[in-house]
Amino acid sequence: MKIAVYGATGAVGSQVVAEALGRGHEVTAVSRSGTEVAGTVSRTADISDTATYRELGAANDAVVIAVPPSRTGGDHQEYLDAFEAITETLIPARLLVVGGAGATEVGGVRLVDTPGFPEEYKAEASTCAEVYDMFTSVSGITWTVAAPAPVIAPGRRTGSYTLGTDSPAGEFVSTQDFAVAILDELETPAHENRRLTVASEK
Repeated sequence: MKIAVYGATGAVGSQVVAEALGRGHEVTAVSRSGTEVAGTVSRTADISDTATYRELGAANDAVVIAVPPSRTGGDHQEYLDAFEAITETLIPARLLVVGGAGATEVGGVRLVDTPGFPEEYKAEASTCAEVYDMFTSVSGITWTVAAPAPVIAPGRRTGSYTLGTDSPAGEFVSTQDFAVAILDELETPAHENRRLTVASEK
């Protein structure tokens, strides 16, 4: 399989690249810096570059976008505008977007709207929720939004995980196991045009 990964040098994207390479897939590593990633073809682009997105969507079997909104207090509108363009751009490739746990639901209420949700993560979570809402009303593309557990951090690759759909599948997921779940979904699609959530097994 040919897979293009946006955010290929980030915490999640780098693990997706590593997992994909370990399974023998051809990977195009996309980042704003164009950093060379061993074993891949490296490209310089960001998600607002629609022409490159369309090119990669035609040249690959799948496109993974593992790019979060600004975490430094920057305006998220550019990020939302980029995703609006992405939802309107028809590509033959399967699209998998790494979402946020804050947009998932507990008892019908989004996690970001529950009491005690950390204030410092609200802006990012609300933006990720807007992006997810965009995808629920699109047609003509095949997409999946993969959301991690509320706590995601580097850990170890166990290869075992728990899946959910709209609610968190558990409290924690390692970036490695999250990548395993993403590649499993790309190889054997089970959540087309819907969300999946992932947690590491205890």
